[in-house]
Amino acid sequence: MFRWLRHRAIELELMDDFSIGGPELREALQHLRRLNRIFGAAKPTLYGVRQLWAEAGKPSRLSILDIGSGSGDVNRYLLQWADVNRIDLKITLVDITEEACEEAKQLFLNEPRIHVMQHDLFALPDAYADVITGTQFVHHFAAEELPAVVDKMLKTSQLGVVINDIHRHWIAWAAVWITARLISNNRYILHDGPLSVAKGFRSADWKRLGKALGLTRMCYAWRPLFRYVVIIRKNKE
Repeated sequence: MFRWLRHRAIELELMDDFSIGGPELREALQHLRRLNRIFGAAKPTLYGVRQLWAEAGKPSRLSILDIGSGSGDVNRYLLQWADVNRIDLKITLVDITEEACEEAKQLFLNEPRIHVMQHDLFALPDAYADVITGTQFVHHFAAEELPAVVDKMLKTSQLGVVINDIHRHWIAWAAVWITARLISNNRYILHDGPLSVAKGFRSADWKRLGKALGLTRMCYAWRPLFRYVVIIRKNKE
């Protein structure tokens, strides 16, 4: 039972099919915000950002680019953290789909610290922001694509990268399968929710990624609920 979770699933999520979308995708992004709240999706990202900020000397100004941001809801916790610590924080939400960008603009309508941009990761300039975050982003890529994706994220940062993604585990898969069906009848949520867990990661996957990129300043840790946070510090020139 669940032996198929030993290896990452290769099936594409519906969200990766840019030929569909529209109102159904926007509804899925809204329902995904509920799933994110239930499973505490924001906390590992905040954990990683705090680490890089502290190591940089706790600067009073910080810029973050959230790649593959969806509606960007996890960043509300970063804004609250910045308020408590009196940090002048600017966040750029970047997604390749128009639907995600429109949802993000609506969600942060009256928040001047948030800028939304429809863009592709590989078209971004180097050193664009202090920290590049990717929450539930890298699992969308196959193993052979990951090194190039993470390398570009690192090049786009000035301090480093924070990856927050799912632990591939049968408990997480079952929890998402059940919860998705309790809160939604949207086909994106019903299909992509459990599949995203099957496309998630285990410790060996992060070790292979670090080895493939020759990263010496990368660490990863398991965080509740069934998440990994990966912190990659940029090498000093």
